[in-house]
Amino acid sequence: MRRRSRALRRALSDPGSPSGHLRFAPPLAGSRHPTSAAPASMAAAGRLRRRLLLAVPWRWRCSPRRGGSGCLSAEQVRAAFLRFFQERHGHRRLPSAPVRPRGDPRLLFVNAGMNQFKPIFLGTVHPRSELAQHRRVVNSQKCVRAGGKHNDLEDVGRDTYHHTFFEMLGNWSFGDYFKEEACNMAWELLTEVYEIPKDRLYVTYFGGDSSLGLSADEECRDVWLRLGVPASHVLPFPLKDNFWEMGDTGPCGPCTEIHYDHVGGGRNAAALVNQGNPDVVEIWNLVFMQYSREVEGNLLPLPQHHVDTGMGLERLVTILQNKRSNYDTDLFTPILDAIHKGCGGPRYQGLVGDADVGRVNMAYRVVADHVRTLCVCITDGIYPGFSGAELVLRRILRRAVRFCSEVLHAPPGLLASLVPTVVEVLGDAYPELTKNADQIMDTINENEAAFLSSLERGRRIIERTVQQMEPSTNFPAEVAWSLYGNLGFPLDLIDLMLEEKGISLDSAAFNELALEDAKRKAGGPQAGQLDDRNTCLDVHSLAQLQSNEVPTTDDSPKYAYTLGQHGQYEFSPCQATVLMLYRDQSLQKEVGAGQRCGVVLDRTNFYAEQGGQACDQGYMIRLGQQDVLFPVESVRLCGGYVIHEVTAVETLHAGDQVQLFVDEAQRLACMTNHTATHLLNFALRHVLGDNTEQRGSHVTAERLRFDFDTKGPVTVEQLQQVEQVVQDMIKRNEVVHMAEVPLTLARRVQGLRAMDEGYPDPVRIVSLGVPVETVLTRDSEAAMQTSVELCCGTHLLQTGAIEDLAIISERQLVKGISRVIAVTGGQAKQAREVGQCLAMEVDSVSLRMKQRSTSIPEMQNLSKEVGQLTKVVANTAMPQWQRKELQTILKALQRTANTAIKKLEMQQAEEKARSLLAKHCNQPVIIDTVPADSLSILMKVVNQLCDKSPGSSVLLLSPQVSGEVLCACQVSKNCLPVFSAADWAVAVCTRMEGKAGGSPVVAKGSGNAKGMQGALVTALEFAQSKL
Repeated sequence: MRRRSRALRRALSDPGSPSGHLRFAPPLAGSRHPTSAAPASMAAAGRLRRRLLLAVPWRWRCSPRRGGSGCLSAEQVRAAFLRFFQERHGHRRLPSAPVRPRGDPRLLFVNAGMNQFKPIFLGTVHPRSELAQHRRVVNSQKCVRAGGKHNDLEDVGRDTYHHTFFEMLGNWSFGDYFKEEACNMAWELLTEVYEIPKDRLYVTYFGGDSSLGLSADEECRDVWLRLGVPASHVLPFPLKDNFWEMGDTGPCGPCTEIHYDHVGGGRNAAALVNQGNPDVVEIWNLVFMQYSREVEGNLLPLPQHHVDTGMGLERLVTILQNKRSNYDTDLFTPILDAIHKGCGGPRYQGLVGDADVGRVNMAYRVVADHVRTLCVCITDGIYPGFSGAELVLRRILRRAVRFCSEVLHAPPGLLASLVPTVVEVLGDAYPELTKNADQIMDTINENEAAFLSSLERGRRIIERTVQQMEPSTNFPAEVAWSLYGNLGFPLDLIDLMLEEKGISLDSAAFNELALEDAKRKAGGPQAGQLDDRNTCLDVHSLAQLQSNEVPTTDDSPKYAYTLGQHGQYEFSPCQATVLMLYRDQSLQKEVGAGQRCGVVLDRTNFYAEQGGQACDQGYMIRLGQQDVLFPVESVRLCGGYVIHEVTAVETLHAGDQVQLFVDEAQRLACMTNHTATHLLNFALRHVLGDNTEQRGSHVTAERLRFDFDTKGPVTVEQLQQVEQVVQDMIKRNEVVHMAEVPLTLARRVQGLRAMDEGYPDPVRIVSLGVPVETVLTRDSEAAMQTSVELCCGTHLLQTGAIEDLAIISERQLVKGISRVIAVTGGQAKQAREVGQCLAMEVDSVSLRMKQRSTSIPEMQNLSKEVGQLTKVVANTAMPQWQRKELQTILKALQRTANTAIKKLEMQQAEEKARSLLAKHCNQPVIIDTVPADSLSILMKVVNQLCDKSPGSSVLLLSPQVSGEVLCACQVSKNCLPVFSAADWAVAVCTRMEGKAGGSPVVAKGSGNAKGMQGALVTALEFAQSKL
């Protein structure tokens, strides 16, 4: 170990010293530290540690596993950043927001530090909220970039710097300090606290954009020069590099970036900045929000300027620990060591590309990165699932499991065993990880076990298919689609496994299958009925089956599911025999590979679409042939025969023995929504009256639709009451009782719904909370107090699994019949979160509207904001009662805004007209320039002038900040038809390289400011030539 300075030794050993309780252990045997780093660099690091340790009582604990002699640990780097802004510059330290975005359906994950502050930047923050009180803020934000616009998933592992999870260090100013202070703080932290050599730092600034009329950000450039940064290290870059925008519209502005040269040595690396060179990397981005991009594309100055900065912790630690790879820092080395210990293979060596034989090092990086992401996401309430962020996390987990199993040859459970190490590395900064460690491990283990069995089967399927393929042919799309749809293989994983074998997927055919599936799902209950030649038995085929005494399908196994020990639903596979095949409206004994057909079985556990519930999907395998999956895409019931629509991956024969597996996630989602439909039906009758009758329903895995008769539109209060009744039944976790009874007995049940339809005998009764035997008792009124229906669908066993229900749409189809659409579970929760956030935005606009601004631009911005909010509220999934409430408020706000704008414009126009009239004293021609915020105001000034001086012809120009010049004119009726306003405006605007139009009396147009003086001369000459 290097010798410590005397002061540092005293600080470490003196119990009375502020840092006397710290302990530093030597690095572990085998841990890697740079042995060739420059002595000056080591000395600088030593001085930095001494300053941080002696100046303030940091109370750091350096674990033996992290940190070490001569460099700061990641934990200390993070703490130094936070305390620098908190204690030295008066920032308020905020905790990281969860990585699940709250109330922003456009985001899958929080992917930047600024996400939680969007309402401030957009001006939509509630004035009385805690968020609105912030002026200076600092934090370290957990971020995930996987899926959506920012997606680093496929790059992770291939290099040494991409991650799906990372930490964003950031400081913000909301209308407080701006460019000079922000640059000063950043430079002070990097060069004085972290003591990064100044000659290795380069800064960039916005070089301007003539097409937008934006000049270079010389203010920012001059700040850096005053700080002593050499001119050769201060570099201008164009819009794509140094102008930041939140979206197509909204706050934006120039940014300045700080870049670091890993090589150094006195060289000038300016030519390598922003060139994608791994030796020169961006470490900090400082964004100066000073403009707002409008819908029309033009930029307007913001009333308040903001600062938004972001610096990746992983990249900063790499620099401060004298490494060239993020994975060589103490944020990752403990995890990499744990992976090595768990799999027993070769150690991580940091190799990439062709040098990484067998992709072992890539696997280390993938697993280390992905387990961090899994820990953070699961802690913040995102679990591996089947849509949105949950689907992305499922892919991340499966990618990690695959590298563990197939590349590292690790035993099952390795991924979960890494969780304690991740908690050790990140737990001090994010205590919620420590609290949820057991839950994280359980979730990973459960999902890993499920995928490992699928992975092994998928690998065998690919191997078998490849062996049977002709040389130089593409991998069949049907097999890939089966892997994707039935075993849950991400497409990128299929591509990766094929790439290893030098084979390509038939992408065009795969995309065609995906498109067909999307159309089928989007089409609702009618989807797939246009082409039912393989699933709907024609009358002749049906008669043939009956005459041949082919037995109808026993579909009772579709009800064979139970609740497991931990509350999970367990669906048993079903063994069956192929009775007949059906293709192109004819019964067949054999169907060849690649053909789509209907399969008639003697028994099935698949649910055929009926009673409004969507059919099951899944797959079947031939007994003794586990590696060939026949995907079941739809299921129909015809004359008692259940027909399974299948794509034959290999030749199918009548008499084949098969085993059936339903898509459990889809089935469970349908069961949830079907039981929720029964609750909704009961709640509607309870709130709207017993005369409310069902007129139709449709249940899918995504949502439920329910049509019912009603005397009028459902009110906001009634929608709220209906939801409350449903939620009360969910909270009571009622048992769902189901039994088949003779139809005559079923008719005795008082208040039984839906008796006007044709039902089989015996019939299935579904009763919530009350046993079927009880509701069948003569004169029992139990069915009047709960939901009791005749139903052949599949249902939950207890209502608690629904979790929540939100009605997200309600409208009248025709007079007397309404339709509601509802979602359940996590979708309902998200809809409520979105609704709450939109309600806060509307409340914020209302408060700002009440302040009655006297500024026309401010009122116009408020009016635009109301218009944009109106569109968002109309088109976003949220509780319908809340949507109606907000739409009523927004409609009133739009009227108020429009009235206020008109009033302010008239007042401003009157003042300007009075001033111009005093100046020109009823001259026959008035030509002048006047400041006006819009063409509408300018036109009103012209109208007012002409009203007050009827004999005058008026033309006014108004130069704008953007470089545009507005033009408006009106000609006195006494001068018609010789003098035309339209011709006058065209002559003037043409002189300014612009356009104009109008009538002989009034006209308007615009042009370029460069020609304005010449245009004034043209205006006068034109008028003189006509008068």
